[in-house]
Amino acid sequence: MKIFLLTFLLLFTAINPLFGQRDTEHWFAPMAARSTQISSPQQALYFSTDSTTPFPVEIYSNNTLLGTVTVAKGAPQTFLIPLGSIITSNTSEMFVPVNKGLYTKGTKPYFATFRFSVASHGEILTSKGKAGIGKKFYAVVSPIENPIVSLNFTAGIMATEDNTVVTVSNYSANVIFTNGWTAVTNPTLTFTLNKGQSYIIEGTGDMAGNKEGFIGAKIEADKPISVTNGNFNGQFAIIPPGSIHDGSDIVMDQSVPTDRLGNEFVLVKGNGDISERMEDALIVATEGGTQVYINNGATPVITLNEGESYRVNKLSNTNYINQGNNHYNMYIKTTKNVYVYQLLAGVATSNATIGFNYIPPLNCYLPRKIDEIGNINILPPTTNSVKLNILTETGAGVTVNGATPPAAQGPYPVSGTTSWVSYSVPNVTGNVTITSTKAVTAGISGGSGVVGYGGYFAGFSSIPVIAKQTGDCIPGIVLELDDSFDSYQWFRDGTPIPAATTNSFTPTQSGEYTVRITVGSCPPIITPVYKVYTCLTQTTSNQTVCDGVKLIVPTFTNSTQAVVPGSVTIITPPTNGNAVIDPATGVISYAPAFNYVGPDSFVYKFCGNNPNFTDCEQVTLNLTVSESPTVNNAALRACFLEDNPATGLFNLANAPVTVQPGVTKKYYPSPTDADNSTNEILNPTNYIAPTGVAYVKVINANGCYRVAQVTLTVLPPVKSAVLVDKIICVEDKTTLDAGPGFSGYAWSTGATTQAIQNAGVGTYWVKLKTGDCVILQTVKVYASEQPVVSNIEISNTTVTVYAIGGNPPYKYSIDNIQWQDSNIFTDVARGISTVYVKDSYNCDPIKVEITIPNLINAITPNGDGVNDVLDYSLLSAKKNLEFSIFDRYGSKIFQGDKTNGYKWDGTIGGKRVSTGNYWFEIHWNEPAGKQTPVKYTGWILVKGRE
Repeated sequence: MKIFLLTFLLLFTAINPLFGQRDTEHWFAPMAARSTQISSPQQALYFSTDSTTPFPVEIYSNNTLLGTVTVAKGAPQTFLIPLGSIITSNTSEMFVPVNKGLYTKGTKPYFATFRFSVASHGEILTSKGKAGIGKKFYAVVSPIENPIVSLNFTAGIMATEDNTVVTVSNYSANVIFTNGWTAVTNPTLTFTLNKGQSYIIEGTGDMAGNKEGFIGAKIEADKPISVTNGNFNGQFAIIPPGSIHDGSDIVMDQSVPTDRLGNEFVLVKGNGDISERMEDALIVATEGGTQVYINNGATPVITLNEGESYRVNKLSNTNYINQGNNHYNMYIKTTKNVYVYQLLAGVATSNATIGFNYIPPLNCYLPRKIDEIGNINILPPTTNSVKLNILTETGAGVTVNGATPPAAQGPYPVSGTTSWVSYSVPNVTGNVTITSTKAVTAGISGGSGVVGYGGYFAGFSSIPVIAKQTGDCIPGIVLELDDSFDSYQWFRDGTPIPAATTNSFTPTQSGEYTVRITVGSCPPIITPVYKVYTCLTQTTSNQTVCDGVKLIVPTFTNSTQAVVPGSVTIITPPTNGNAVIDPATGVISYAPAFNYVGPDSFVYKFCGNNPNFTDCEQVTLNLTVSESPTVNNAALRACFLEDNPATGLFNLANAPVTVQPGVTKKYYPSPTDADNSTNEILNPTNYIAPTGVAYVKVINANGCYRVAQVTLTVLPPVKSAVLVDKIICVEDKTTLDAGPGFSGYAWSTGATTQAIQNAGVGTYWVKLKTGDCVILQTVKVYASEQPVVSNIEISNTTVTVYAIGGNPPYKYSIDNIQWQDSNIFTDVARGISTVYVKDSYNCDPIKVEITIPNLINAITPNGDGVNDVLDYSLLSAKKNLEFSIFDRYGSKIFQGDKTNGYKWDGTIGGKRVSTGNYWFEIHWNEPAGKQTPVKYTGWILVKGRE
């Protein structure tokens, strides 16, 4: 049929949700149309949000920014889309990767729909946000009841990441594709897409195998994709025998992946007449053995295998139940998760106003509010009559724009379940907000004349999904879940995050995030994973290039990941040099142009080694190409240090290593230290070191440097070889001579001559100068050691002198005039004498006074008073005097001392000894000062008288 454009803008709205899932990103895969069906095309994206704070939404096609709109609550926006961005009738753009499809992103969650029309038909794609992308889908298109070439089925597959491998399979063997491929020759379709690319599949309606053959085709990818499926021109009304088809329309919707499906559904009839056989439900199974129950039926109406479909009202048009006031609903329950699409009509008087809605499964984790549906009764510039259908849990309190619906509008029961009820609110207009104290979802059915439209709002996942509140990556990304649940616990990589118990969370680390939520008596569930990535880190580095080539090692500023060498790339090359990447190490070698000095820059990028959450960094490297300083090696000499003659005191600052101005010099003990700026010599003007090498790092204003070598030489001490210690007699003087060859002499006596005379015993020093070095050399004049008379032995008139010490040989004298080498003197007169001794130094002799007592040769102890006793009491003044008597056997028989007056009466123990010779020894020390031991010996005859 022919209707004007805006009429069909309303019509295509009847087919699909006007608004879908709130999210910060939305994808729209393209579709194929018969060229005969594209006339006066118009396409636009529609945006709305519940955010009172305006924010931008960017629109992309083929990763190219088409434009930006700013949306806020109460201020929905529209953006016109070129036809070629999403619709094609060119077979050459099908079955190959093409740069078609739309992608939008905002800083806060929003709703997005794509509304499009041609001269006689129109449709809406309602984005499900993140709930609409995944890795496994089953295609759902409406059955083609009128087999003509202008009808078709189509599926568009759009990649959300690079290098996405997709496989399409499980379609009927009777399918024939538009490009001539058959299911026999091409039982599977496999292709690779990058982000923003799409693959479009089509088959025409005139092929018998295409009537239902593509329904249930399996679409699998290794990375998330978005799928659009349906018929750009379809006709599914079941015509009674003998009747004709009244018309066709675009039948299209965005699919959801299998992990978003459920097994319990309630459909509220659209505006079609039941008898027209258009109001229906199409079920597609994803697993074998799926049993299907309708309303309160006790037995399954059918059991489906994987990919099989079932049209509920095809055989019996009695499954919509009138619950009163012409309010029709239908309950569907399956034993396994399935796709359910509603086949509907926009108005009651025409079976040409067909529509196609994906129906979200029911569950108690649906949101508690829908805020907001903008301009609910308008497709610009036409206003329409709109009926609002609401599904919620039994017993819930429901409001529409803050008011509770009257009883005539609901709640109405649902046959087959006591858990859910439905409402119908007629003639809603403007912006609409729906709230419930329990899970809620809603749709609209609107139209005018032969035009109808409708849609579902929220709930496109059996399990709530995490959305981005704002941002794309760390830092800046904020995640959120609907705020109508009772409790929240966020997890990162399966580990609970402490204190993360609200409906939003700001990640600080990349990883896989989930949320465990509860509401009412529902069992706790965990959301699907939301992968959070770290943003591309963009940094700026300023470095200097010295001496031609500089090596740049890519290093992360913050990430702990290891840099993958193969990921290093030059984004913007240098203009005044060349940058080359070593593929094995990732190190960048920069070399400036010949003789170039000045600024240069280039941009490089690298990534880390975490395959799932790869960190990347982009560096803008600003370079200053500079010449290095000119340096020369130098040498320094220093005199030895007296406390450590192996070292000298150097002033390294005096080393003439460069004449260039404006440089900084730093000093180091080794070239490695100089290069690495380690172990710097902090006192270069007072540097104590042995003979060796020091290094000077000469740095210019650009930070370039060269290292100069300074040879250090310690001048050793030069001493006098002839100036040695001397020994003289204490009473003598001597001459001290330092010898020739020195440039200066300074004696401790004040003399500045080579030698000094009349030096007595003592310590002297002289400062000897050789060049600039001066050494202090000490010399000592010692007094010779005097000999010592160790002891003297006297036997009768023979005196034997024993000397020690001094410097032998000794000389001996008894009168200090005549000297002899022998230490024995004979015939020494009795009485007091003096013994003299001197050594080879011939110094003043030492002398010892001795006493030679009178010799008593015999005693006659008979009591007659004559020679009765041996009496040495005259020697009692001698120090340590004692004498001893020995018998002929050497046994001591008597000791004379002060106790017996140094006398012996020839008795032992009161008895007289026998007549005979006895040996005696007399000991003493003299003189008193030197204490020289003296021993006087001899024989005595003891003769008794009878």
